[in-house]
Amino acid sequence: MADFIIHCPNCNHQFEPGDSIREEVQRELRGQMVDWQKKKDEEFRQKEQAFQQQLQLKEEETSKKIAAEKKKLEEELKESLRKNISADFENQLKMLQEADKEKEEKLKEARKKELEFLQKEQALKTKEEELELSLQRQLIEEREKLKEQLAKEEAEKLSIKEQEYQLRMKEMEKQIEDQKKLVEEMRRKSEQGSMQLQGEVQELMLEALLQTTFPFDKIEEVGKGVRGADCIQTVRNQFGNESGKIIYESKRTKDFANDWIEKLKTDMRNLGADVAVIVTQALPKDMERFGEKDGVYICTFAEVRSVALLLRNALLKIADAKKSQENKGDKMVMLYDYLIGSEFSEQWKAIREGFMTMKLSIQKERDAMEKLWKAREKQLEKVLLNAAHIKGSIEGIAGADAVNLNLLEDNEPLILE
Repeated sequence: MADFIIHCPNCNHQFEPGDSIREEVQRELRGQMVDWQKKKDEEFRQKEQAFQQQLQLKEEETSKKIAAEKKKLEEELKESLRKNISADFENQLKMLQEADKEKEEKLKEARKKELEFLQKEQALKTKEEELELSLQRQLIEEREKLKEQLAKEEAEKLSIKEQEYQLRMKEMEKQIEDQKKLVEEMRRKSEQGSMQLQGEVQELMLEALLQTTFPFDKIEEVGKGVRGADCIQTVRNQFGNESGKIIYESKRTKDFANDWIEKLKTDMRNLGADVAVIVTQALPKDMERFGEKDGVYICTFAEVRSVALLLRNALLKIADAKKSQENKGDKMVMLYDYLIGSEFSEQWKAIREGFMTMKLSIQKERDAMEKLWKAREKQLEKVLLNAAHIKGSIEGIAGADAVNLNLLEDNEPLILE
């Protein structure tokens, strides 16, 4: 994953976002949240003041109307009393009562409207509180997501830096060793550039990784100047038998060359390998991660352990499948000869004789028990018949309810099989 870089629009300077930018973003978010909360509080105070003013005006208007109507009614009542006190007293009194009822109804209606207005205001306040709570939750979630994203980016940066550090350390060790051995040759290589050296370091790390991960496999290094792949892995099963070969080509360049694929396929055919893998720092343009292209697997150095494990398991399973098909015809012939031979015939005859002896013994025991059961059934029938005669005689003398002579429970049948 590439690092996230910020470009300055003025000086075109590139830099990575750090803690200061995160703190600035957090301060800006907190400021926006405080401004929004102050704005909502101010709106609520203005609405509350407007509502109080409207309520006061309505109360004043209602009081004025009631006073005016009361005064008017009093004047009308006085006038009517002056004109005809005795005749219109009951009518005026009734009208006054109706007017009072109407005033009470109007007052109830005003109170009802006031209550509805208060309820709407409370509902609006509740919605504003829910909106504020939802906004705070959303801010907290966004803050947590930002923290997780930043932590993930920091971990990826640390992993990449650690890998680069290991590669650089290997490069330094290789440089020191080569400088001690061949000073003049290293001077010539330094003039040509460090690309070849970087490739050799990655080859050594690849061989060490394969040897550590698969200690029972044979990892062979292809010497310098020899045409072919950089590394050959001979896969062995748990019994030490060879199950296939995987060849590796290590590349550490800025651009991917498509002719590497055809070259490695040729090496695979020449070496008799089953699978070919290119371990490269730069992937093809149409690939973002590990994949297969034209019969060759392509991956980065960070993915080579997992790729090698999958390919090795596949070769082991294919080898086991091939081995299970070996000598299939010979096994069928041996099985046929065994089935028609005297050994199988005698063993089966012994099994059959034992089975027949056991069956006859069980049948004899069953016949003896059947004979014994039949004799006991006859004796039981004889006892029940004599008991029935005695019961009939006693019931004829003493009555049916005098003595209970039943050998069986009431409604219990006699079952004789």
